[in-house]
Amino acid sequence: MPFKALFLAHAPDADKEKHRSIIDTGKYRLFTVVVRNQTEALEVCREFVDKEGIDSVLLCPGFTNGDVAGIVEAVGNSVGVGVARSDGPSNKVSLAAMERAGYFRKE
Repeated sequence: MPFKALFLAHAPDADKEKHRSIIDTGKYRLFTVVVRNQTEALEVCREFVDKEGIDSVLLCPGFTNGDVAGIVEAVGNSVGVGVARSDGPSNKVSLAAMERAGYFRKE
């Protein structure tokens, strides 16, 4: 049985049903899903706990501490939750790139 992890990221134009993938090496199965917001993130987490029996959730840096707490509660104690965080200079570079891509524009 492989180790199963779910990686979640945010994008303002995401379609959680369409923007997903699976990488499977045999021993490691990585699911990726891009969501619009925390509500979708919680839905996706519950889906993968129920349908795939995931072992771990990996979150992009866009998830706040409150978001992380909500995900921990949603997946329960048998699923690990980790967050990717960057140093200050790297965060500035990423923020500038996201601004150029239109992440923060009101549509």
